[in-house]
Amino acid sequence: MSAVETTTETAAEGKLQAMARDSVKTVIAASMVGTAIEFYDFYAYGTAAANYFPHIFFSAKDNPTVALLMSLLTFAIAFIARPLGSLVFGHFGDRMGRKTTLVVSLMTMGVGTFLIGCLPTYDQAGVFAVAILCLLRFIQGIGLGGEWSGAALVATENAPENKRALYGSFPELGAPIGFFLSNGTYFLLETFNDSDAMLAWGWRVPFLLSAVLVIVGLVVRVHMEETPIFRMAQEKKQVVKAPIVEVFRKSWKQVLQATFLVAVTYTLFYTLATWSLAWGTKEQGEGGGGLGFTNQEYLLMLMIAICVFAAFIVISCVNADKWGRKRVIITSSVLLVVFAALFPFLLNGQIVGQRNFFANMVFLCVGFALMGTAFGPIGAFLPELFDANVRYSGSGIGYNLAAIVGAAFVPTIATWLSAHFGVHSVGLYLGVMAVCCLVAVLSCRETKDVDFTK
Repeated sequence: MSAVETTTETAAEGKLQAMARDSVKTVIAASMVGTAIEFYDFYAYGTAAANYFPHIFFSAKDNPTVALLMSLLTFAIAFIARPLGSLVFGHFGDRMGRKTTLVVSLMTMGVGTFLIGCLPTYDQAGVFAVAILCLLRFIQGIGLGGEWSGAALVATENAPENKRALYGSFPELGAPIGFFLSNGTYFLLETFNDSDAMLAWGWRVPFLLSAVLVIVGLVVRVHMEETPIFRMAQEKKQVVKAPIVEVFRKSWKQVLQATFLVAVTYTLFYTLATWSLAWGTKEQGEGGGGLGFTNQEYLLMLMIAICVFAAFIVISCVNADKWGRKRVIITSSVLLVVFAALFPFLLNGQIVGQRNFFANMVFLCVGFALMGTAFGPIGAFLPELFDANVRYSGSGIGYNLAAIVGAAFVPTIATWLSAHFGVHSVGLYLGVMAVCCLVAVLSCRETKDVDFTK
């Protein structure tokens, strides 16, 4: 190699590092704020679907359990739409860049969420209200399909090589932040309003407030720069015309691995955050476990436990940069199998009695600690499985297929299982998903030291 070529490469590397350093604060804000809004929107819907929609959009008079199941099925619609969103946004993210795609995906999700807060009820509009609710939920899912993968790339494609997992934790931290904001909003509303007021208008407030968060997210994202790695791919003319075709032609195995790596985190999260909320607050005849907690009490416990989730995201990402992604996720998968076998004892009213705050907090805190351990390294691990020119599409498809496999029907399946076979069947369900994750991660290569520019 000539001295001129060496100097040119050194200058190019220096330029890349300078761009990454100059934009790092905006990158962190853009990736974290966007996913916080994304998860806020979804958690707001999950809470409403578990507690209010059975009364507002479905008849809860004849069979409350059926009404709850129907409400939770609308929760699944967005997850079914997400792979379609990842195909659309992944195509443009790999063709046009991460920045523009992320702005459009955030607007799509934000509009869908805001309009849910404006809907008429079943008593006002009948089946039409339910149909529009399902349509808006589908729009939410389309927008979310392009959100996470783009945010993860904005973070990791600006990261130093030895800190990609740590930088990848920033979009992951959007999950507990969004959850905390959503549940905090419901907690405050329920503190100052009775159940009649919440059913009349209070349930709308979190959806309408999402407009403020969306505006903040858009301001941040409009001012961020395109990632240096994507710009480098453009300069080298490595951008492909049909990234989706390229992904399924060359990287179908990585898509399957990504799907089952993430699926268990979805199953665990919505078991903890959505199914357990209904189980802890509703009577047995209503699809719950008769544990005797009020909705406000359970939301407070969830808000405390979510702090454990955030802490373990950071801890696991630091360990993933030090020891490797596989070792951390293998550890979390094995521990999840153990947790799945034991947690039903903590939620069995015949064993722990009613209103056992200690047992329930152990369940939530241990569960969210394992959730953070499994979820944290994903922000770096999934993008590292794919080449730079199809990274948005590949990681997005895998992540959003996992939403169908691991999340779309979790509250519905868990509610049905617990109502017919008891709480231990929910543990078995989670354990099967943890084993699937373990098989997937064992089949992956370690990606800690891959060349992320290729």
